[in-house]
Amino acid sequence: MTQTPPGEVRSAVPVGRFAPSTTGLSHPGTLLAALLCWLDVRASGGHFGLRLEDLDPERCRPEFADAMRRDMDWLGLDWDSEVLQSDGTRAHEEALDALAEQGRLYPCRCSRSELRAQAERAPDGSFRYPGTCRERPLPSASQGGWRSSDEPLRVRLSEGRIDWKSEESQAPVSEVPRDVYGDPVVRRRDGATAYHLASMVDDARAGVTRVVRGSDLAPSTSVQLALGELLGFPRAAYRHHLLLLERQGQKMAKFHRAVATDVLRSSYDGASMCGFLAHACELTEGPRPLSPRELLKEFTWTRVRFTDRVLDWDGQALSLPAADGRH
Repeated sequence: MTQTPPGEVRSAVPVGRFAPSTTGLSHPGTLLAALLCWLDVRASGGHFGLRLEDLDPERCRPEFADAMRRDMDWLGLDWDSEVLQSDGTRAHEEALDALAEQGRLYPCRCSRSELRAQAERAPDGSFRYPGTCRERPLPSASQGGWRSSDEPLRVRLSEGRIDWKSEESQAPVSEVPRDVYGDPVVRRRDGATAYHLASMVDDARAGVTRVVRGSDLAPSTSVQLALGELLGFPRAAYRHHLLLLERQGQKMAKFHRAVATDVLRSSYDGASMCGFLAHACELTEGPRPLSPRELLKEFTWTRVRFTDRVLDWDGQALSLPAADGRH
């Protein structure tokens, strides 16, 4: 694939995106991520895009995409462009074609239980793939190639080292993704393009130059950059921000049924929610109603808290524990 996909122009202005999954309703962590993405790109006069990630055929639903749009509007966030990730299927397939032409795709028959038994944990919490199926060939071209495989497909990463740094929020990273994580799945058993590949292809198509996302995604960045290098994509700048945690120490997530926006709206209007989030990440000294535009006037990443924050929900209001410093 070319450095800039056909029909796309690499923008001269910063291009950022917010890319939520459409697998459930938003929660405070989702809203904080959206706000920080928006502030980052608007502070530099850039283009802000909304990408609704809807590739999971079992969990993604159109009503969750609609709810995400309503939540962003409620919070006071606007966007310059919008895409459904599923609309990029052709580009995802072209990327798989390119990897197949390089001889890097192979089918994998390993089950999750086998990986749990054989593999060690990688830094992102996944199981490092030990390369069990690495020498298995794809179906031949006469049999339909990778498209005819009913097994997950992995990509043979190169042995090259990846060096990167998350701007001001993490020490430099230097590692060989193939050794640390093993070869990633790029096409799932159900036929959906896997997250790492789809995200890199979509960012390249949109000309994204700035990726702002939660710190839980930082460990796997080198895998994504390794895929981008195989496909000849330009590298964006990365920044990883704090997470909002539930009391038991898990990040707020749809899977854990964190308090969602349909409940939050009964206690907060958009300005109050925006003010609470600004206070949670220490952009303001106290939770007061305000708009994202008001925050934009004095926004700088040096004011944003680096470390994760625990939130409590008592059924009527969100609260923060006592201040524990900015580590």
